[in-house]
Amino acid sequence: MKNKTVAIVGATGAVGREFVGCIESRGVPLASLKLLASARSAGKTQMFRGKELVIEELTDRAFDGVDIALFSAGSGISKQYAPAAVKAGAVVVDNSSAFRSDPAIPLVIPEINARRIADHKGIIANPNCSAITTLVPLWPVHQVNPVKRLIVSTYQAASGGGAALMEELELSTRAYLDGKEYPPKVVKYPYAFNVFSHNTAIDMATGYNDEETKVIKESKKIFEDDKIAISATCIRVPVLRAHSVSMTFECERPITPEEVKALLAKAPGVKLVDDWANNYFPMPKDASGQGDVLAGRIRKDLSDPSGKSISMFVAADQLLKGAALNAVQIAELL
Repeated sequence: MKNKTVAIVGATGAVGREFVGCIESRGVPLASLKLLASARSAGKTQMFRGKELVIEELTDRAFDGVDIALFSAGSGISKQYAPAAVKAGAVVVDNSSAFRSDPAIPLVIPEINARRIADHKGIIANPNCSAITTLVPLWPVHQVNPVKRLIVSTYQAASGGGAALMEELELSTRAYLDGKEYPPKVVKYPYAFNVFSHNTAIDMATGYNDEETKVIKESKKIFEDDKIAISATCIRVPVLRAHSVSMTFECERPITPEEVKALLAKAPGVKLVDDWANNYFPMPKDASGQGDVLAGRIRKDLSDPSGKSISMFVAADQLLKGAALNAVQIAELL
């Protein structure tokens, strides 16, 4: 990325700020960084490498001279402005769901299918945060003993709903502890000390919500295997940051927990946290603020007498590996 101009669309949002942080912490050698946001944010400043950058208004002409544009401002904004960025000569790495299902657009997790970056025609899609969290530690297993069936249950933090939902969790928790009422504003249900089905629409034909459908479809696309049987249950939990996933997967051949641990111990982007003696396994508090997917609780699925199934628990920072970090890794590989 040396001598490249990078633009961040949605620079004032939770993921947008993490884009800036990732570029700075990783020492990415840019020529310049351009921060873009809505008109109401234009003129504000944000620090980057000890200097104040002025946030500019997002318009079609804002991409002149931009080489790489990192988008995280919602699918509507991406659909409206990504074509303008591509027309101006930029390559777009988009964090929304706008382009993920398009077969012509690469959907990339660098640890898994970095080769697909070369297939882009101007746009590369960043996968769903829960899909990333699930697939990074599953891929090393799938490479040596193909996964035939996968059942996942997600425990998704407020960070997945952006800065507004994170604030709602904080305010509603404070109100609950103070014995005060706090009417929900961002989601339909009280968030403090509560869990509820992910706040996306339910498909009345299948009973799956949009988040669950994304995990299923995106996993098949990234693994390039439509035959994998996948079921997902996505739940919002009162955690500020970092998603967790419980998964049980069935492989083609018998596999042991020791084999899985050995594979994950040397897998890129994965950190093994599997201390049975101390009952210490992946937790959101440990996943927050770092870039690896933590993996542990690796054990036989006792309901499968064939020995082909493993249960595992993982956690990853939704704002980092689940969003900004994954996109920045893609940009670096460009």
